[in-house]
Amino acid sequence: MNKEKEAIAKSQYENLLPNMSDYIALYAKQKKNAIAITEFNTGEKVTWGKFNQSVSAFSAKLLSLGLKKGDIIATSLPMLKEHIYLIYACYKIGLIVAPLDLRLKTDEIVYCLEKIKPKAYFFLGKTPLADFRPMIQDVMKQTTGIKYWIQFQKEPELIMDGAIGIGDFAKDIKKVFIKSLFTGSVKKARKLVDKRDPCLIIFTTGSTGSPKAGLMCHENITIQNIGLAVGFEINGDDKMLVNLPPSHVGGLTEQLATTIYGGGESVILHIFNPEMSLQAIQQEKVTIVGQIPALFNLEWALPNFSSFDLSSLRFILYGGQEVPVEFLKKMREMAPKMGTGLGLTETAGFCTYTDVDADVEDIAKSIGFAMEATTPLTVRKPMKDDGNAGEEFPKGEIGEICFHGPQVFLGYYNDQENTAKTISKDGYCYTGDLGFYDDLGIHFVGRGKFVIKTKGYQVYPQDVINHISKKLGDRATQIYCIGAPHAIYMEAIIAFVEPAVGATITPEEVMKMCDDISSYSRPAHVVILEPGAMPLNRVAKVDGMELKNMALKVVDELKKAGTWDKA
Repeated sequence: MNKEKEAIAKSQYENLLPNMSDYIALYAKQKKNAIAITEFNTGEKVTWGKFNQSVSAFSAKLLSLGLKKGDIIATSLPMLKEHIYLIYACYKIGLIVAPLDLRLKTDEIVYCLEKIKPKAYFFLGKTPLADFRPMIQDVMKQTTGIKYWIQFQKEPELIMDGAIGIGDFAKDIKKVFIKSLFTGSVKKARKLVDKRDPCLIIFTTGSTGSPKAGLMCHENITIQNIGLAVGFEINGDDKMLVNLPPSHVGGLTEQLATTIYGGGESVILHIFNPEMSLQAIQQEKVTIVGQIPALFNLEWALPNFSSFDLSSLRFILYGGQEVPVEFLKKMREMAPKMGTGLGLTETAGFCTYTDVDADVEDIAKSIGFAMEATTPLTVRKPMKDDGNAGEEFPKGEIGEICFHGPQVFLGYYNDQENTAKTISKDGYCYTGDLGFYDDLGIHFVGRGKFVIKTKGYQVYPQDVINHISKKLGDRATQIYCIGAPHAIYMEAIIAFVEPAVGATITPEEVMKMCDDISSYSRPAHVVILEPGAMPLNRVAKVDGMELKNMALKVVDELKKAGTWDKA
């Protein structure tokens, strides 16, 4: 960030409130009747006063169940306003909340619950879209230690055996809340919570391995909020579209928590829907949108996309992966200003920020600058055998992107081994990303696990992806490169290309496009996927592990045909 913004960020950090819920209480005093949340699915609007009261009421109810500081609450719920009340109630009284992805299946839910051992689990029952009860019944049989199974279901006849319906859970919440005002139970619990106390578990998406339970404290998240608010000039007059899931930092700590930190209005969608997202922007006059590239592509693919009035947008943000210049040009058509940066579960969200006045070409060159006042960035050699960080590389040299400072997460819950691989003994967080920095900012070159070692060289997949993307332009929506075992080259490159709807691309064409890059960087094979067939993980990023599996199957077929393992 520039010096002026660094000074603002430093000042805000010095005046940071210690608890995430404190900002709701602050704005309830400053602008009680202003709108804090608009629930677009229902049309309901929640004032800061109502928001604060609801969080306090949920806090009182949770305490009445005997839950105490440090206990874990798991949820499998969409971005309902009641879910937000519950999450911030947990923050307020020192509980740790773990929102799980709604798309998880039985074994995946069991894995998560057994990993974190929650005392209570809030989940959906029968909905118009799906009946979650049979799956949760299986989960019940395979998990231990959960005292309260709370089903978000209004109809009493649909409540599962062994579960408490949300109606029964909430029927005495007003009485409990009023009692807490006399006993001071919520205030007492709040006083026990400090900025470094854990408050949130977000499971990594598992794109490079099994999901890990990232544990964050209040300070981790609010520093990230400062970075987004200062870096991208988000303020109390803004309306943020919150259409990403609460199980991911994109939805919970970036979109929602940053808006709450800044005192703006959160326009929430229960689950992502491309058309409804555009309707919400148009109807509620949303000023800021931040999404993953795949979600923009889904919106742009709508036949009626051009009919929506998006003129209220002043800033548009993307994250999650690099995109071609053609993608950035489409974004620029949606809003006058745009930005991006590097975001990680391990830093509670964004940790680098492009300049708000940057043009398409500038944004295409780097993923911005760190907030040095709180979260300095360095590029380093791998962690040493003794657990300390490796030496720092000078400008321009590729190494492992690292961050340190109070934004770095607390570690992986109940997983000291992976924590030690990620956070060095001297406090440097190894992101797993490779890159370099210069006067233009930090440059991402790929995931460390996916660097392709072929013909004695190291090839960064993003370089090849960028080259092919530039040649294909908007004819392709997704491109990815994977290294596959090769008897002669050790590894060889397989490129996966997903054409845009209506576009025709051949493997031979893509191979020809790579004639003008180094021979060791050229794909040995090209796979053309059907439109929409690129595998994505739960947060709509390209699933590198699944593509690796697909590449191995492709290699098996090529070996049978006698066209692999050749010089």
